[in-house]
Amino acid sequence: MTRQLTATELAGVLDLSKGRISQLVSGGQLKGCYSGDGRHRRFDLAKVAAALGRRLDPGQMLGNGAKTSEALARIPAADPAPSPPQDPAPAPPPTGLGATELPSRDPSRYELAKTLKAEEDARTARRRNSEAEGTLVLASVVANETMRQMAQEIAQIESSVIRTGARRIADELGVDFREARVILTEVWREYRTGRAAVKAEEAEAAELTDDEQAEDF
Repeated sequence: MTRQLTATELAGVLDLSKGRISQLVSGGQLKGCYSGDGRHRRFDLAKVAAALGRRLDPGQMLGNGAKTSEALARIPAADPAPSPPQDPAPAPPPTGLGATELPSRDPSRYELAKTLKAEEDARTARRRNSEAEGTLVLASVVANETMRQMAQEIAQIESSVIRTGARRIADELGVDFREARVILTEVWREYRTGRAAVKAEEAEAAELTDDEQAEDF
């Protein structure tokens, strides 16, 4: 017979508020874990532990939820339904001289979530350290700086080189300066558009180097 608790007692065992217990009930996360209603509602502690262990997402199991996870781990599982007797399975042979194989233990969802968060924090710390040491430059920073410098260079070409070239054509060939400038500008912009498309395709097809893949930022 497993323990039957009131909402207040269950909140104390799980280190939760009574209001949080009410939320879990209304949200269906404790469905099948209690009997009665209102003040007469009684919770089966083992069933509650099993239900919350399955239905709390990893985010809820971190932070303050860590206490809840620890409390759930201390609660014994519900008594399994009796099964017909069976012949005992033969014991597996030892893997070495006098060796005894330990049973496997799958990590809980809380442990998995905690591990994933620790790995993400480690990657973030490595990236920040590399930036501070000058051994890493973010691609977005490089792209922005390159675009700024290219924009300045293009503006210089259009305002100086094309203008100077149009003036020389007009003076040496006796043609209208404005017409010569329009023609040179059109030729330049067609060339620039074509080159931009080619470079965009090259950037799209570029692959990470072995060193970049190894960093795993």
